[in-house]
Amino acid sequence: MVDRDRPPDRRTGSQSVERALAVLAAVAEVDGDVGVTDVASRTGLSVSTAHRLLRAMVDAGFVAQEPVTERYHLGSTLVAIGRRAEARLGFDRMLPRLEALAARTGESVNLGTRVGDELLIVLHVASSHPLRFDQPVGSRVPVHASAMGKALLAAAPDPARAVAALGRLRPLTGATLTTPEGLLRDVDTARRRGWAINDGERDPGVRTIGAAVRGPDGDAIAAIAVQGPAVRMSDDRLAELAGELIATATALSTP
Repeated sequence: MVDRDRPPDRRTGSQSVERALAVLAAVAEVDGDVGVTDVASRTGLSVSTAHRLLRAMVDAGFVAQEPVTERYHLGSTLVAIGRRAEARLGFDRMLPRLEALAARTGESVNLGTRVGDELLIVLHVASSHPLRFDQPVGSRVPVHASAMGKALLAAAPDPARAVAALGRLRPLTGATLTTPEGLLRDVDTARRRGWAINDGERDPGVRTIGAAVRGPDGDAIAAIAVQGPAVRMSDDRLAELAGELIATATALSTP
């Protein structure tokens, strides 16, 4: 959260950028439209500062404002930027394989990338089952409580260092791994077998397996996951799904 209108520091220009990004993130995390007071509350900025930044982003097309309600939502400029980023990172070619994986497994499939200590959902294919668990594109989850996040930690050159660099391992459920030692043991297991598991660590009753996707230099650039309710995701079924998951992750990785 941004400190409420703290005095400028020596990071010339960086504070304004941080505030603008915080405002944009606040607009993005709301499903519908959001008012300036809510944006101010979410970012820790004053209403006047939030309004000024919103107006600047409206002018640039990053944010749009409803003329009647005067509330805000994401703007069309982001669509063009997002599509160019999707093509540049190769995510546009990955979606058909994720759809095929979802069809074969019958479960929801995600692709995510790491942003700091969080995992950002970039692509999502929903299960055809009425009972399913969905994570919309744009959702963020803590790395330590995510199968994809743990798969990326396992794929790091030095997993122990990657785990140690995480911030506080916040408990989300009673199963969340909240100590670096416990998380590293889980990550080491994932590294040995090639896939990671989230066993109700973020949402009770949901089990997820994840595997890393690698770029041209061999570094992990993203991760994919298959997830579903625990009633369908038995240990035996997870072992079966792991083969499909790894095959897809390998196919998505750049040779």
